[in-house]
Amino acid sequence: MKLSPPTIAFEAPAPEVEPTWSEAAPIPPPKPKSRLKRFLRHPFTWWVLAPTLLAIVYFYGFASPQYVSEARFVVRSRADAPQLSLGNMISAAVGGGGTSASGEAYSVRDFLTSHDAVMRTHEQLDLTRIWGREDADIIARLWNDDPERMTKYFNSMVSVSFDSSTGVVLLRVRSFSPEDSKAIADTLLRLSEQLINSLSSRAREDALRIARHEVGVAERRVLDSRDALTRFREQQHELDSAGAAQAAMQTMGQLEGTLTAARAELREREAFMRPDNVALQTTRNRIAALEHQITAERARHTQGGTGLSQQLAGFERLMLEREFADRQLASATASLETARMEAQRQQMYLARVVEPNLAVHPLYPRKLISVASIFLGLCVAFGIGWLLVTGMREHAV
Repeated sequence: MKLSPPTIAFEAPAPEVEPTWSEAAPIPPPKPKSRLKRFLRHPFTWWVLAPTLLAIVYFYGFASPQYVSEARFVVRSRADAPQLSLGNMISAAVGGGGTSASGEAYSVRDFLTSHDAVMRTHEQLDLTRIWGREDADIIARLWNDDPERMTKYFNSMVSVSFDSSTGVVLLRVRSFSPEDSKAIADTLLRLSEQLINSLSSRAREDALRIARHEVGVAERRVLDSRDALTRFREQQHELDSAGAAQAAMQTMGQLEGTLTAARAELREREAFMRPDNVALQTTRNRIAALEHQITAERARHTQGGTGLSQQLAGFERLMLEREFADRQLASATASLETARMEAQRQQMYLARVVEPNLAVHPLYPRKLISVASIFLGLCVAFGIGWLLVTGMREHAV
């Protein structure tokens, strides 16, 4: 008859030993081990139950309560004012109520978990004092004040989520006292408002910079055109060349009209007067004087570069330049006003939906959920390891 001792997990079976028989003194069978010893020697006890027991002792005996302060806000612009239209009604019906400021909301969400937000908050509140207080348990408290580790710890205690369907940003802050959680949440909201104001101001300045530059160019053109017109008037000694030309044309017209009348009068008198009549000679002299005056006026107004025609051409060119400059200035000014109105319409602002609350009951740590998660996770890991070891032994035999 063969006797074999009982085996336990991860323990190789004892080799079979041929019993030796003696008629005088038979060997008694070995005593079975107690259940307590088998329980203590079982790997499941040390790999699953022992860590779970430690987690229970920590969570129910030493873990400090953590209070949560929650705030909700949205990032809006003046262009997001609701308008009653069929498209908006259909979009709201299918759940497409997202705002046009979702890009800025994502920026705020990323900022609240960034190194910059941690350092600004630390400058105002001293996060080392808040999260490293002595009455907090040694596992959950903050031990390092260097920026990198503080940012990592900050992201474990502060969570920010953005709902793209409603445009609401949820901010949750944990600490070891309700007042500290609320103070951190208020500070982060103020920093977010400053960020939104900075982004809005920068976008407004970028939108107005080009329009202001165009207005400046138009103003300089108007001033240059007026200076050029002033210099031209001083050189030509004429305030209004167009008026002078019109007056010269009227004078020429009057002279030519008088000359025509004088010639008609001469023809009329030649019909009934003697050729040596004094009146005929007087009329001829007057006609000659008129012709000479007309020739002189024409020569004065059309000669060389100082003629009235050249003067009028330069004056009209300068007047046309001034007119174009005035139109350009008016157009640039209108564009600036349009850009200013559009920038004001696109101005962003942060609207608080839910103010940070002062917690009464600690929501963390979640003791039962944490212990159950640790136990289930260790059970799964132990089962996978058991299967791997069993398979390796079967292949080794």
